[in-house]
Amino acid sequence: MIRPQLSADGRAVRLPIAARAEQLLDDLALAYAEDADAVGRLLTAHAAAVVRLDHAVVSEDMPEYERAMRAAAADGSREALLAEAPGAASLDDLLAPDQAVTLAGRITRLAAHIRHTSTNRSPRT
Repeated sequence: MIRPQLSADGRAVRLPIAARAEQLLDDLALAYAEDADAVGRLLTAHAAAVVRLDHAVVSEDMPEYERAMRAAAADGSREALLAEAPGAASLDDLLAPDQAVTLAGRITRLAAHIRHTSTNRSPRT
């Protein structure tokens, strides 16, 4: 489960995911080493889909259906890449209701601590 914590400066709640990103990058590197051509083509296709989606998002005259189609293409190429990384299936936390409530409580307590310590309080007179 995600372990929320305060950021180093104490001004934000941090949800650390670096270890998961490391696992995903390691899996992709191993997949690339096994079949560089196939994984390289997937990476190239995904990069192109992401560029097209970015253009659609910032374009003021792009129809909404075109944005949706480009988002779907980027999702599809991302899914194909994730299929090459066996550890990707374990990246998402699936929380039971009690676990979700516990996580929400931890985040709320940390956020309350930040608010409490960073609020400029005027002395009572």
